[in-house]
Amino acid sequence: MGSGILLLAAFGNSLTWHLQRFWGASGYFWQDLWTKLYLQFEGHNAAMFYLGTMLAPFLTFWFTNGLLLLVDLTGRPSFITRYRIQVDKNIPVDQGKLWHAIKQVVFNQVFLSGPMVIGIYYLMTLRGDPCGPQLPTFHRGLMELAFCSIVEEVMFYYSHRLFHHPALYKHIHKQHHEWTAPIGVVSIYAHPLEHVFSNMLPAVSGPVILGSHLATTSLWYCLALFSTTISHCGYHLPFLPSPEFHDFHHLKFNQCFGVLGVLDRLHGTDGKFRQTKQYERHFLFTNFTPLSESIPDQPKKLQ
Repeated sequence: MGSGILLLAAFGNSLTWHLQRFWGASGYFWQDLWTKLYLQFEGHNAAMFYLGTMLAPFLTFWFTNGLLLLVDLTGRPSFITRYRIQVDKNIPVDQGKLWHAIKQVVFNQVFLSGPMVIGIYYLMTLRGDPCGPQLPTFHRGLMELAFCSIVEEVMFYYSHRLFHHPALYKHIHKQHHEWTAPIGVVSIYAHPLEHVFSNMLPAVSGPVILGSHLATTSLWYCLALFSTTISHCGYHLPFLPSPEFHDFHHLKFNQCFGVLGVLDRLHGTDGKFRQTKQYERHFLFTNFTPLSESIPDQPKKLQ
């Protein structure tokens, strides 16, 4: 374990050194771009914050899911369907069920996320100016993203498990679990209460606690939405994070409640998952052979 920590630290230092060099080479470009934007919105910080925390994440979510929906609805390009995790599901996606989910997703974004972001702006102004003229340093931004990831893991894990309590599940969280084989767009298909307390609060709390700059906050929201889309997309694609963990949660319901898996390991809520082929496939792979082929399921025993 000690050797692993040292290697991780060495890798982290090396990676951040290379990224810092990139940031140092391009930092003036980003600062200059931000300064121009800042001057355009001078005196209208609330509008700039709203656009930065709604428009950029909104476009990230729908661009990513637009591409995925093309595959889900048409089966093309066919080479992507080879990476489907639950190979016999969503061929094709039920369009009626999909349209119902999309309407709920848009409602959640417009009527719940939108007003919450306005409230978050006024809350963050109590800490300072979230739209200040100076961008955060590279290491400050990296630290804040790491902190937000930890906050999200803790808050999402426990709120998610709470919504699995029988008293709440059948009235609230069951809606999200209508999709036992998820697709990307259903990542925020949820009952309004769940969207507020289990989708939004874990994601927005980190920047509020830190009093983050708009640039970091917007980047974090985009990364969080991209991450949850990949976790729900139903395809384990090369060079992208593994969605096997959360896909297994949709399949089995009582396993894999978190985002990173740290608290699942601590609380033992990934025990069944770790005994499966899905767990063996749960890594980022860098070739083009689908893991369902390189790590195939055990053949079913004949009765």
